[in-house]
Amino acid sequence: MGRGRFRTVLTVLAVWSVLAGASLVGAAPAGGAQGAVQIAPGVNYTDFDIPAAKGMAHAHVIDVDLRNPRVSVDLMHPGAVAARAPVSQLADARGAVAGVNGDFFNITEVQHPGVEATGASVGPAIASGRSLKAAVPDGQRFGPALPPATNTKDVLGVGTDRRARLDSLALDGSVRTSETRLPLGGLNQYALPVGTVGAFTSHWGSVSRVRATCGTDTDRAAPCSADTYEVNVKDGRIVSSADTPGSGPIAYGTTVLVGRDAGAQELRKLSLGERVKVRHRLVAAASRIPYRFVVGGYPVLRGGQPLAGLDNATSAVRTAAGISDGGKRLTLLALDGAPEFRTGLTIAEVAAVMRQLGSADAFSLDGGGSTTLVAREPGAAAVSVRNHPSAGAERPVPNGIGVFSRP
Repeated sequence: MGRGRFRTVLTVLAVWSVLAGASLVGAAPAGGAQGAVQIAPGVNYTDFDIPAAKGMAHAHVIDVDLRNPRVSVDLMHPGAVAARAPVSQLADARGAVAGVNGDFFNITEVQHPGVEATGASVGPAIASGRSLKAAVPDGQRFGPALPPATNTKDVLGVGTDRRARLDSLALDGSVRTSETRLPLGGLNQYALPVGTVGAFTSHWGSVSRVRATCGTDTDRAAPCSADTYEVNVKDGRIVSSADTPGSGPIAYGTTVLVGRDAGAQELRKLSLGERVKVRHRLVAAASRIPYRFVVGGYPVLRGGQPLAGLDNATSAVRTAAGISDGGKRLTLLALDGAPEFRTGLTIAEVAAVMRQLGSADAFSLDGGGSTTLVAREPGAAAVSVRNHPSAGAERPVPNGIGVFSRP
């Protein structure tokens, strides 16, 4: 089925403010999204033009009805936190009928020569009810500046009650011995808070753990710590140690503890063979419903109102997710990055468009070259890329939101 058969036009009623530099203040679809195509029961796709402050943008949208018992969403990932793959590959590997790219991630390490970029995402991640990782410090994130009153712990998730919501997830964990208790500062993170100990599990992957000891809580480019230490915990006992964080796969049931600065000094006090209990969990700030799926990013719309301080000057290719109908509907949006649609949207415009698409809450995901939306054409066995990625091809990403439909 050709791309033209999917296309529709969203007429946007824009209010332009000279004082705001012709930024988009409000937008409303005329007659809703016409010509939507059903990808699966409860899952529809459409695309449309958006007149914006700096030219025409083109959006691709997946509408997901979570009230449909055949529909579900989950985190797509390559099988390890520190790994990347194209969205289409992630979707087909899991049998998803649609999906978009997810969180911002550790894409480069030009400030730290010889240190490997991990490809790991910034924020918390939960897949199929399993906690994969916690959030890096705010100053260690990759991506555009965060809006005021947001941070790397912010997430979009779907609970076991099948309702989507915005929330914040913090790490609660500890390292206990018979004589001491150390707070856990990280879980499968590419950056640990200064002076802490972080846990790495089999979910991390094979990439070197050195990056976790580089930068500071406020400066991602700061030098790597000169004081590091690592211990391996297997079956509840310390079986090995090293002065420098290592690499390679971590066996299931083994936890690698990495310390930097004061955290390294505490780990050096432990002895080979000593019993150690490592505990960790992600704690939600708002919901008491367990999460089945969580992805990081940052909120742009809450309760139908844009967040204060949203950027209304920088236009870029964007990916976003919106929540409506009390969490029973999820809207996934990705812009075209082809040359004729490179103007994109500002974050303030993203919030306005998501609100006019019916979202009460909306969440910004990674954009630019990462922005990708895939969906199956009716009768197809695999997904196809619907938008035009900025670089002309998909960028490998650490995770994404997958939409699934069971018979």
